[in-house]
Amino acid sequence: MVRIAGTDIPDNKQVYFSLQYIFGIGPARSEKVLVQAGVDKTIRVNKLTDEEINRLREIIDKEYRVEGDLRKEITLNIKRLIDIGCYRGIRHKHNLPVRGQRTKTNARTRRGPRKTVAGRGQKRGATKK
Repeated sequence: MVRIAGTDIPDNKQVYFSLQYIFGIGPARSEKVLVQAGVDKTIRVNKLTDEEINRLREIIDKEYRVEGDLRKEITLNIKRLIDIGCYRGIRHKHNLPVRGQRTKTNARTRRGPRKTVAGRGQKRGATKK
């Protein structure tokens, strides 16, 4: 396996798809890196020469923030929002959806499993049969 930016990328896949295993590199960025390095995107990783691998490594390390650095930046951005107490920061702090999604129903991924509350779901004055 080839190791780029601290991530082992699979040998038996095309370079275009293998680069996407690196956090911070998606389809568009993968294509851009391959064009800059002058590598054919359909070639398999195990067929790459050492020179091509080094070119890819250099381009990714110099020009893009990936893996640990990117994760750190994202975490710091969220922490900054929480510290300044803005609306988005409060939503992050309380583990609620940040981008305006509804929470009366849905949002289970963010809010976690249901917590059953006694008396919910039954209208006032209704009698059980």
